[in-house]
Amino acid sequence: MDDQSQKTDASESWSVAGRTFRSRLIVGTGKYKDYAQNAAAAEASGAEIVTVAVRRVNISDPSQPMLMDFVKPDRFTYLPNTAGCYTGEDAVRTLRLAREAGGWNLVKLEVLSDPKTLYPDMEETLRALKLLVSEGFDVMVYCSDDPVYARKLEEAGAAAIMPLAAPIGSGLGIQNPVTLRIIIENAKVPVLVDAGVGTASEAAEAMELGCDAVLMNTAIAEAKDPIRMARAMKHAVIAGREAYLAGRMQRKLYADPSSPLAGLI
Repeated sequence: MDDQSQKTDASESWSVAGRTFRSRLIVGTGKYKDYAQNAAAAEASGAEIVTVAVRRVNISDPSQPMLMDFVKPDRFTYLPNTAGCYTGEDAVRTLRLAREAGGWNLVKLEVLSDPKTLYPDMEETLRALKLLVSEGFDVMVYCSDDPVYARKLEEAGAAAIMPLAAPIGSGLGIQNPVTLRIIIENAKVPVLVDAGVGTASEAAEAMELGCDAVLMNTAIAEAKDPIRMARAMKHAVIAGREAYLAGRMQRKLYADPSSPLAGLI
């Protein structure tokens, strides 16, 4: 990425797979006490994209409360995801069902390795990505913070790279800013931090590293006041983007007076 080309106003838009958005915050649709609270948090966040766990959220049974009745598809872009899938076959099958149910073609792929860490299984992820791309999906890919695999995913046709900051739902914040920065600098597709952000300062940090956007769910849903936290995350993402565009001052080993020394009385 060319830093100079990005030195524009922080309100500028970003694009993935030909779709353009102004909000750089993507929020989830799980763990809320009900769909009404989920919808209120999504509105407060200012997000334009919500990600939906196809295997866990009701999007097709009209006899039960449906997410779509609260989080309106004409207001938000739905991003179906494959949460809970541990094989490439399960992930591909899940997204085929999502496309049949809602016509969604922009999807989020995640293939997990084990239930304790929920780390992505990168070998299975890459295999599933190739299958989905061959079927015409636009695929945003949850992945480890590994620059080598990030490059392989991009070469295989990923629409966006989504490295974790820390394990899903941990709220540990960004554990490895160095590898995230390497991924960002070398990517030619959007890079979004996905998973591990716990509070607003960590969302801002992700944006200061140069991420195109941040995706989160638990940090908002499990806050004492999810609506207020959603609002905080909205401002944090904007502040982090502004700081990235403004350019950070150089770190120095010794003090540097903040006022000129010339002309002292």
